[in-house]
Amino acid sequence: MNSSPFDLHNAEAYAAWRERKLEQAPQAAEELIVEVRDPRALSQAERDELLAHVRRCNMVVYAGQLHDEDSGILRMLGPQFGLHRLDANWLADEDGISEIKVSSGEPRESYIPYTNRPIKWHTDGYYNPPQRTIRGMVLHCVRSAAEGGGNRLLDHELAYLLLRDENPEYVHALMQPDAMTIPERVDESDGVRLEQAGPVFSWDEETGSLHMRYTARTRSILWKQDAATLAAVAALEKLLAIDSPYILHARLEPGMGLLCNNVLHDRAAFSDDVDTSRLLYRARYLDRIAGS
Repeated sequence: MNSSPFDLHNAEAYAAWRERKLEQAPQAAEELIVEVRDPRALSQAERDELLAHVRRCNMVVYAGQLHDEDSGILRMLGPQFGLHRLDANWLADEDGISEIKVSSGEPRESYIPYTNRPIKWHTDGYYNPPQRTIRGMVLHCVRSAAEGGGNRLLDHELAYLLLRDENPEYVHALMQPDAMTIPERVDESDGVRLEQAGPVFSWDEETGSLHMRYTARTRSILWKQDAATLAAVAALEKLLAIDSPYILHARLEPGMGLLCNNVLHDRAAFSDDVDTSRLLYRARYLDRIAGS
């Protein structure tokens, strides 16, 4: 029998993992914060503390004093955690890192992350093919918004746990290889993105780690039209809509960053000052954080 707690046939491993997971689950975003001197060159103690948080809940927020407008911060931070394979999406800069800010020009202004509008619950890269699965991510804040722009965060393993506790059939339905399909998109700027079907929950038999692929958006997404999948999707939507103690509310301020194994997150709408605008750097990786 496989030892992964995410194997629906392994109730014993799940029960032991579940107990540990709930004991360790943070109850407030403040529990995620680790003070660091310089994220580009962490001390061993800083790295160990950051990694301990990721092992606990798949994410950590570092807080440093480095406010430079320099995407090299992420290029130097990532490899300290085994993050090497950047997903250089077509809207990223030449170094594969994206500047997340309000854009007034095409093509970025057509995409919600480059506006000040809210972004619904999602994991990054849900539209990617399997060979470009986004497992790790860093969001680094250079400038925060004048108002708003905070994130809600939920460890995807807890989403799995809560759904499995409610009804294991929800998890089974969301593990189907055709549970969620992103339709083909033809765009003059980036060409054709082929239809991409896949599961919401999947786990790696080699490492035992869980991955989640999800978006709460209702446009340009097709759910499998069977009763089990639709019930599971409704249960997940309900879970994300309630005021759960496991949903953490965070706002990144200058020098702070989120390092995570692509957890569930959203973003509130925001407004900028006339003279300064919100700027975050985002790096998305095909790697999972090493040692987590």
